[in-house]
Amino acid sequence: MAYTTIAVVLLASCQKEKSRLENNFNEDENSVTANKSSGEDESISQRGNNRGFVYTLSNETSGNKVITYKRAANGSLTYIASYASGGNGSGGGLGNQGAVIISNDGNVLLAVNAGSNTISSFKITGNGLNLKSTVSSGGITPVSIAQHNDLVYVLNAGGNGNISGFRLGENDKLTPLSSSTRPLSSSMAGAAQVSFVRNGKVLVITEKATNKIITYTVNASGRPEAMHSITAASPTPFGFAPGRFGNIYVSEAVGGAPNASNVSSYHISYNGSISLSEGPVATGQSAACWVVLTENGRYIYTTNTASNNLSSYTVHPFNGNINLFQSAAATSGMGPIDAALTDNSKYLYVLNAGSHSITGYSVAGNGTLTVLPGTITGLPASTNGLAAD
Repeated sequence: MAYTTIAVVLLASCQKEKSRLENNFNEDENSVTANKSSGEDESISQRGNNRGFVYTLSNETSGNKVITYKRAANGSLTYIASYASGGNGSGGGLGNQGAVIISNDGNVLLAVNAGSNTISSFKITGNGLNLKSTVSSGGITPVSIAQHNDLVYVLNAGGNGNISGFRLGENDKLTPLSSSTRPLSSSMAGAAQVSFVRNGKVLVITEKATNKIITYTVNASGRPEAMHSITAASPTPFGFAPGRFGNIYVSEAVGGAPNASNVSSYHISYNGSISLSEGPVATGQSAACWVVLTENGRYIYTTNTASNNLSSYTVHPFNGNINLFQSAAATSGMGPIDAALTDNSKYLYVLNAGSHSITGYSVAGNGTLTVLPGTITGLPASTNGLAAD
């Protein structure tokens, strides 16, 4: 297949698929999505290696599996095993971020089964994954999961689209939360990601087709209440990374127009209201869709699906202001989509949809990236989602 044809296919998948400082520094975000960010104001590599695994989903229609790799001290990956999720994948691109995540205590892995309208929970052990539950997602085509403590929400992008809630029990099993399902802003929202912000008090959802970012406040029972929305600073808001103090950093793919992608910073209040902090700030690249934030809250990386590279930004971790650091921070495989940082942000991994591979990078203290040797190849063409610890 010619390069231009591949680029068009990947871009279609991507599409389908001022300062403000809080007074109370303890109002940190402790949310979990496809990325992790504690926002601590220290060096990037501050916490040291935890369990040292990288996970992705096969997303195959014949049966979805969690493909698991062990991470060595130098960042290299070795295949360990694949674990059946008890559900099926979609067999194709999902236009999403957050299909597989690790709980904020590091003990549970949560995954979507987009082809069977279910989600699964696994216990993470030193010997691998143990499947604990597979339950209905409460909608059609689940694409993204958010978790805060024992509260889990899934974004269902198919049909009319919705979010639906669950409790994660002490046995690591998921139980549907009654009266928790809520609609998106439109029945044709083309939603991409859901995540908690404000220490679990607000849910944020990006909608590619409506060009909106919406929120729901979450009450004491864990159920969504008031919806707020804002039109994104530029079209096609896609993936985002939550930071501290209600800041989120959103990629805006601008419909995949060449060299037109942006990242914008928004502020989410405790009442769910949304305001633009800064942006759009151009990447100078095409189809920026997935975003991760380093643990110290100082650097953003976005994958540019149609440019086959990554861009980087510097971030003010308190007021959320952003500046382009490197338009082409590193090259990737063909069609980079999902990205995941390790707990200590020492390593960054990128899933390449076009070349069916995972590329690793070391992250320097100044935010620069260096490609690691030993790219993982031979993944199923349908592979989706990426998580690392």
